[in-house]
Amino acid sequence: MTGMKTSAAAAPVSTETWALILTAHSVLVGAMEKRLKDAGLPPLAWYDVLWILERTPDRRLRMSVLAEQLVLTRFNVTRLVDRLVEAGLVARRQTKEDGRGFHAVLTEKGRMLRRQMWTVYRPAIAELFNRHLNTAQHAEMQLLMRRLLKQGAT
Repeated sequence: MTGMKTSAAAAPVSTETWALILTAHSVLVGAMEKRLKDAGLPPLAWYDVLWILERTPDRRLRMSVLAEQLVLTRFNVTRLVDRLVEAGLVARRQTKEDGRGFHAVLTEKGRMLRRQMWTVYRPAIAELFNRHLNTAQHAEMQLLMRRLLKQGAT
């Protein structure tokens, strides 16, 4: 199936699939955001930054690498990290390699908040997503999403 081309006849179906992916993403993220907000927690974008930093060695990343992993523009990542720095969740440190760039560094306060957010986020994933798919459907979706990600990277 890799390398399959979409015929003109299949275009309406593929357009509908694309629209459904975007709509499902928007609805699910909106529901996640609401749960976090109702629990008095910050937005999902904060969780994403904290989670990425927590998974990296030394809990730090160059701003440009963080932007790539978040799929945000450099400007948006800078503004987001500025808010996290202001909240004491992330520190900004000048890189030792070239002295021009900066690392975003996870603080202990940021690590603790990420864990607190996970207590709301994890059950929301289970309720809003996982329970609607069986094991085989999860495996198929993972296969399809990996294929799309691989295509997008080329």
